[in-house]
Amino acid sequence: MENIKAYIEENQERFLKELFGLIRIPSISSIEANKPEMYKAAEYWKQLMLDAGADKAEVFETEGNPVTYGEKIIDPKLPTVMVYGHMDVMPVDPIELWDTDPFEPVIKDGKIWARGADDDKGQAFMHAKAFEYMVKNNCLPCNVKFMIEGEEEVGSPNLPKFCEEHKEMLQADVILVSDTGMIAPDIPSITTGLRGLMYWEVEVTGPNRDLHSGLFGGAVANPINVLAKMITQMVDENGHITIPGFYDDVIEVSKEERAMMAEAPFDVDEYKKAIDVKELAGEKGYTPSEHTGIRPSFDVCGIWGGYIGEGAKTVLPSKANAKISTRLVPNQNWEKISVLFKEHFEAIAPDCVKVEVTPLHGGQGYVCPIDLPAYQAAEKAYTDVYGKRPVPVRSGGSIPIISSFEEILGIKSVLMGFGLESDAIHSPNENYPLEQFFNGINTIPLFYKYYAELLKK
Repeated sequence: MENIKAYIEENQERFLKELFGLIRIPSISSIEANKPEMYKAAEYWKQLMLDAGADKAEVFETEGNPVTYGEKIIDPKLPTVMVYGHMDVMPVDPIELWDTDPFEPVIKDGKIWARGADDDKGQAFMHAKAFEYMVKNNCLPCNVKFMIEGEEEVGSPNLPKFCEEHKEMLQADVILVSDTGMIAPDIPSITTGLRGLMYWEVEVTGPNRDLHSGLFGGAVANPINVLAKMITQMVDENGHITIPGFYDDVIEVSKEERAMMAEAPFDVDEYKKAIDVKELAGEKGYTPSEHTGIRPSFDVCGIWGGYIGEGAKTVLPSKANAKISTRLVPNQNWEKISVLFKEHFEAIAPDCVKVEVTPLHGGQGYVCPIDLPAYQAAEKAYTDVYGKRPVPVRSGGSIPIISSFEEILGIKSVLMGFGLESDAIHSPNENYPLEQFFNGINTIPLFYKYYAELLKK
């Protein structure tokens, strides 16, 4: 592992050229018209795996987007690490807020600017290059498998079935994931918990057609007004979600663990400044870090209805719609929450409208024990590269498939992320610092080294 830095320096231009080829593929999984691009990305990943030294690689069909799988088995008796990542990206809208073409990566201010630069093309790509280094320098201490999917950004609806159908092929000792972040460039951290997720679309229907707001306004309920009022009833003045039974399975985090979490650096003023808000909100009795790490949340992700074109149109709309999500903490079951929300939201609807709730996707939360050998290997690897022991943190984000891996394959995952809050994932002007990108390639081989050593003891 001694010459990894020299290898990165010698090959950094090639690494970036190959990564940029992947980024240029507009693999947006939520847009059906982009499905051919998903196959381009899958084939690109297949070639990346083979060029890096995989014994075999294959693109598998699912009922949705493809999955690319590859492996190198150096000795069946050795431990096996399976790398998970995703080739799909979020939509780029609003496109007018981008400073550069989202699918034409550029390097500026020491960062890669493009959709997928961090999430997850840049981070997953680090694993391909770390693997390449270990194979070419004959220092690969474990068997390696890659599983790169094309539907993470829409909730991985078809990956659980893929895992069920390929259990034997996917057997491994641990799953290694880089789809999370660090506290700061000089404060390494390892994500030990992920929130679960449930996402719905709701439709509120009033009259059977759009009406003249002068002739009917005041006598007929406006679906937009009704929807807005219903949404405001979902969270009370203390930031508490009002769905009956919502908190039944929430495990209260101990005072001791909350004290450990509080040791992680957090500057509330800098946090507010970074997102340009005067004050924060959240459930009473918890800190901002706890709001996103150990408590559930409820958010309207989109809302529309009526006339939104240029100028005025005096219309009382027939319909109003919203997309709604809730982040769940470990032990909350997303399917149970889905039913509770649907029943509650329909129950509070007045008789002047009809309400339809459509579940879109969901997934469980996840917790990684810090006494896991793979976690300890990751901890040692970060310490070597960053000169500091990483802080364990619970993330507010969700990767629904992680809990499914444990349920279906019986394998724990370790979340070795290198992204930063400033990377603007899912937003316009997504970026990824070159330093983090190359540090990731430097750190990952050390994980393999320490993991193999710990399992020998």
